[in-house]
Amino acid sequence: MYIQLIWIICLYLGASLEDHKKGKKHQKLSSIRETRKVQEEHSLFVSGFQHGTSELEITDHFQRFGLVSSVIMDKNQGVYAFVEYGSTESLQVALAEPEHIMNGKRLKVKPRERKEFKYTPKKKQAPSNSLLPSLELLSPVLCQANDVDEQMEKLVQLFGFSESEERLRELVISLMQEVFSEFFPECKIIPFGSSVNSFNIHCCDLDLFLDLEHTKIFQAKSKSSNEQTGVIEDTQSEDSILSDIDLETASEAEVLELVAMVLRKCVPGVHKVQAVTTARRPVVKFIHKDSGLHGDISVNNRLAVRNTSFLKLCSALDKRLRPLVYAVRYWAKQKHLAGQSSGRGPTLNNYNREIPVIPSVNHLKELAGEDDQCIIEGWDCSFPSDASTLPSSKNCESLCTLLSEFFNFYGQFDFVSSVICLRDGKALPVTAFLSNKEGKSPRLGPLNILDPFELCHNVAANLNERSEQRFQKQCLEAAKYCRSLQYQRKSAKGKIWGLVRLFKEDSVSAEGSPGVPGEVSQERMVIDIPFKLASLSEETRKKLCNSDDFRQLWFGWVSVAVLSVLEDMLKCTYEVLDGKNPPEVNSNESDTTASTAGESLNSGKRHRCSDEGSSSCKKLRFEPENMAGNASWYCTLWHKVWVGRRKMRRDILRGLKAPRTDDDGGDIDLETRVSEAVAQQERAAGNTSEPLLNFTLHLEVVGGTESTRTLAVIAPVQDASGLFQDFFHFLQLFIPKMTEKVLEKKIK
Repeated sequence: MYIQLIWIICLYLGASLEDHKKGKKHQKLSSIRETRKVQEEHSLFVSGFQHGTSELEITDHFQRFGLVSSVIMDKNQGVYAFVEYGSTESLQVALAEPEHIMNGKRLKVKPRERKEFKYTPKKKQAPSNSLLPSLELLSPVLCQANDVDEQMEKLVQLFGFSESEERLRELVISLMQEVFSEFFPECKIIPFGSSVNSFNIHCCDLDLFLDLEHTKIFQAKSKSSNEQTGVIEDTQSEDSILSDIDLETASEAEVLELVAMVLRKCVPGVHKVQAVTTARRPVVKFIHKDSGLHGDISVNNRLAVRNTSFLKLCSALDKRLRPLVYAVRYWAKQKHLAGQSSGRGPTLNNYNREIPVIPSVNHLKELAGEDDQCIIEGWDCSFPSDASTLPSSKNCESLCTLLSEFFNFYGQFDFVSSVICLRDGKALPVTAFLSNKEGKSPRLGPLNILDPFELCHNVAANLNERSEQRFQKQCLEAAKYCRSLQYQRKSAKGKIWGLVRLFKEDSVSAEGSPGVPGEVSQERMVIDIPFKLASLSEETRKKLCNSDDFRQLWFGWVSVAVLSVLEDMLKCTYEVLDGKNPPEVNSNESDTTASTAGESLNSGKRHRCSDEGSSSCKKLRFEPENMAGNASWYCTLWHKVWVGRRKMRRDILRGLKAPRTDDDGGDIDLETRVSEAVAQQERAAGNTSEPLLNFTLHLEVVGGTESTRTLAVIAPVQDASGLFQDFFHFLQLFIPKMTEKVLEKKIK
């Protein structure tokens, strides 16, 4: 019996195993396992390259040994990469190279380690992204084009609606119109946004505006007629939806709840209906099951409808606009600058494409006829409705050139101190918007782009400083690439070129990038302190607004704050270098060093500013308003204030029974106490008889072609103990953060 039983079990298991092997899940896992095995056999592990190196640079280096299929970089730290070749022969050639040098750095190159395969299913993507072509699918099509202009035109064909998709949306709109007309007589369903503004993309949301103006008139007339005749019409009967609400006096939220009810109960194929009444523009969200379309319905969004007409006009004015917008939009998606799926915080929207071939809104307003005049919510939204009546653009540059100039322009743009105004067609100074007059000023941030009509709305207000820095860095990298022949000419060797290389996704981190706080320059040690409106009070903003040169005034405040950080929090001493050289120091003679530095500062070993109760310490004070655009100081460091700082901070907080703070810096008083504790600890150990380090600090405000910021250039004068590098790395994070805190607390 047991023999038969085990046999039956074996037969059952055998049959189950065979069924499993034939199943889709097993076949998918087998395919992925085989693909991973091939990748490991064809890949190199590379490390040792300079922080901030791009994927394209690595590709260019290793393509000398054979065709590179892909490069996968460490996105968190940017310290290693996997380079996959198309064949094992190319891999062996690369491994046979005795030495790999890139950007002056010796690379560590070895075969990729083979690890046990573990399959982690990918999360399901939202339907709105399911039909967006990946770069792998785009690459063969784009590389077949003859030039960049043709590549950009192909993007429009690949991303835009097909005839069937347009027809499907029209049918859904017709269905909505038919149903809502039954409940809201004489209403209109008006599509707006990406579906109809000429910049559509597969599976974009269907944005609808329910225009109830004529319905309100109809309801008012019905009420008046009922009062005169005493006869209740159908629209005022107990079964009518209008009997429950007065559209003229009802709130937007109340109307949207009625709209949601109609969608749930009366529109065939609609599900997942949700009224979002707390958004800046309240809507009712829904999904049309049969078509798969995600949609929104709003009842108070005439400005968005007018914006749609404006974009359609711009598209009709110049045929180059659509390819440019599609190219920049896909580039932004690949660089994680657009769309909400990247998980990297606030992102850019479509108004970050200021195309120079399109007239300004003010110029179009001047060309508008009498029938084109339009005022919505107090904003002048007038512009011509017929593009054929307007003169053609005199700009005859190619698409290739216009895209390159877009990156070059915004790569050098002064975002922090400027507001991009589409109405005027130029950038305006941020000081013109600092005073809040009658609530009409936009909410300002690191990047400011005014809506073309609603001038109190900053369409980039959701962007934070890190996103703005990443955007500008990517523009700089793109502009640099666009100057190369790999962008301008088709490859004769079958390599990727043009837009494909531009679109290649890479791991870009705000840290360590050019012009971004955190970078250590090899030529000079520079710390960037950006201009942040968020760190300034309303009173301070008014002072800046009334100042003849807000950069100079801001620089004075920053200078005071930086010196406060060095003196009060880090226990350094300093002396102003009014055009003088720092005291000459012989690093081999520590006694002379201490004497010279001490005499220069009128403090010496006996009267350092870090000594508690010292009254003879020289403290320099000046008015920020009188500061020039640059200044220099000779500074002395007396304590290793960065060593054991986190532990000391935790110990102090534990003694105060206070919650833990950010390890990169707490508040001003706490950081001062931490430095005092470190100094006291060193004095107890008898380690404070000599200065540890002498260095110069040069502050300079920059702006115009770069984002407005103060550059702190720090250079060692005497560093016998070799502490400068460690001290500078500590200052990189500490000075910008604590300077901002001092500005928030002390600048009035």
